[in-house]
Amino acid sequence: MHLIDTLEARIAQLDAQHLRRRLRPTQSPCGPHVTLNGTERLAFCSNDYLGLANHPAVVEALAQGVRLHGAGSGASHLISGHSQAHEALEHKLAAFVGPQFGAGDVDDAPGGSGCRTLFFGSGYMANLAVTPALAATGEPTAIFSEALNHASLIDAVRLARGARVHVYPHGDLQTLETQLAQEPATNKLIVTDSVFSMDGDIAPLPQLLTLAERYGAWLIVDDAHGFGVLGAGGQGVLAHFGLNSPHIVYTGTLGKAAGVGGAFVAACPQVIDWLVQKARSYIFSTAAPPAMAHALCTSLDVIAGPEGHARRAHLQTLIAHLRARMADSRWHLLPSDTPIQPLILGSNETALAVSAQLEAQGLWVPAIRPPTVPSGTARLRIALSAAHSLEDVDRLASTLRALE
Repeated sequence: MHLIDTLEARIAQLDAQHLRRRLRPTQSPCGPHVTLNGTERLAFCSNDYLGLANHPAVVEALAQGVRLHGAGSGASHLISGHSQAHEALEHKLAAFVGPQFGAGDVDDAPGGSGCRTLFFGSGYMANLAVTPALAATGEPTAIFSEALNHASLIDAVRLARGARVHVYPHGDLQTLETQLAQEPATNKLIVTDSVFSMDGDIAPLPQLLTLAERYGAWLIVDDAHGFGVLGAGGQGVLAHFGLNSPHIVYTGTLGKAAGVGGAFVAACPQVIDWLVQKARSYIFSTAAPPAMAHALCTSLDVIAGPEGHARRAHLQTLIAHLRARMADSRWHLLPSDTPIQPLILGSNETALAVSAQLEAQGLWVPAIRPPTVPSGTARLRIALSAAHSLEDVDRLASTLRALE
């Protein structure tokens, strides 16, 4: 059959380019030590940055949530799927990140000031909601998108029908300002990741916010890899920089450092109310299980409490230790103060070979290749977790140094 033959040929082509992807099911809970194909591996490939995915209190809260609320929600939020568990989580999130949204209070009235939040089933769905909805105000709209944005942000921009799109080079504030100054649209959206998922660096958000306020633009920030990790209390990248503005529309992912799943959008009440009216990925999706929201309330308690502080401090120790051990390696780590520590190897073949050699010695660090990263920059994306020990990091560094 021609259609099947075409797919087989394309898959064979990906194989030849060392670009084919495959699923690898694990047989154990998420953690530093996982069982893969019946064998234990020391894993450096999870986004479970605080080690909460298998935290006993979070696991018990999820089980309790199922007992209280059942297995599923049964409908979209706007029909009958919005549970008191979802509502409680949204209130808790608003209190947690609220100081970054102007007045610094939490206000549930649609016309009020302060912060409201909206819970989504995934970060991808949250990002698909924000940009198209804010582009659908009926005003001439222009979007300014960071060149290294995550696929979900890129797809969101594509869904913003009728908007003029400008892509500015990674971290290039001068080009962005020129684009903003020359754009006549009255509705302007700057869209960026906070921590870039493949490079580990942090966007220059203070300067981006200055530009957003100067040119009357929304600043849409996807903090998938910063929430729970950055900021003194784990509130994320806005707290990390001490930013506070009603121009900010913030997405926080809850399946990474928070250890469970889902995501939220935080913004001034008018933005949240507009999303409820216009965000298609919210309106037309079955709500995430209430049990997930119930468990996330416990996860937030851990993040905000003494244990969360201790886990973030330990994580910073691990980051510094790995960077010190790899400082004079011929394979260089990109500059990053986050748990994402990319080791650039160059070719697809080299990245796959080094990943395979690590796995043969009991370490799981997958190779990242184009199109996820630019051609010629294939890498190992080392992801550290507070659940790792110094001995774990030493083992990784020693094995890598032996393979140079």
